[in-house]
Amino acid sequence: MSLSLDERRKVAESLLRIKAIQLAPEDPFTWASGLRSPIYCDNRMALSHPSVRTHIRQQMCALVESLHVKPDMIAGVATGGIAWGAYVAHELGLPFCYVRGEAKGHGKGNRVEGDLGKAHNVVVIEDLISTGKSSLSAVEALRAEGLEVKGMVAIFTYGFTLAADNFAAAGCSLETLSDYPTLISEAAQKDYLTEKQAETLMLWKEDAAAWSRRFEETVSKEGMAE
Repeated sequence: MSLSLDERRKVAESLLRIKAIQLAPEDPFTWASGLRSPIYCDNRMALSHPSVRTHIRQQMCALVESLHVKPDMIAGVATGGIAWGAYVAHELGLPFCYVRGEAKGHGKGNRVEGDLGKAHNVVVIEDLISTGKSSLSAVEALRAEGLEVKGMVAIFTYGFTLAADNFAAAGCSLETLSDYPTLISEAAQKDYLTEKQAETLMLWKEDAAAWSRRFEETVSKEGMAE
């Protein structure tokens, strides 16, 4: 069961208001990959705002409880999903573990941290989905421990086709509290964006790499003109 459009818009508005998500189509951010992006998302900001934090936790719990199979453990993806996963596990009275980005380089060399006990069915908690690569790596790590992953719940997704394909290939369902089209619609309605800026942002979603190249080419031409 996905959240209603009203709830998805409410989450999007909260993330915009507290600047967990920032939009800058004329002065885009640079991702670690080198791509230029008109959006920057840092959902850790929500941890500093109690009312937003509470709402996100409640909606995450609602999505987890709506799944066909009740989990007996919650897993958070390091690092962004750890706090949210712990909140959800506490609210639902379930054990919690988390998955490192890679196996620990010393000690037991664990990648999955926590007492798995007799857990079998697990739901994974994440904060942000881009391509899904790192999130699905965590899913595979949990499966390697003998756990049955019943789905993933995240705060926000950019909605890239590549991510949808990756989740389908991995056989893992994904539910999010909000998504990119909902965010852009809400941002335009609340005057965070002009109509032209909203169109630019939607073009980025269609092909982020091409959008980044066009931006760099434009900047280069403007520099040469000066």
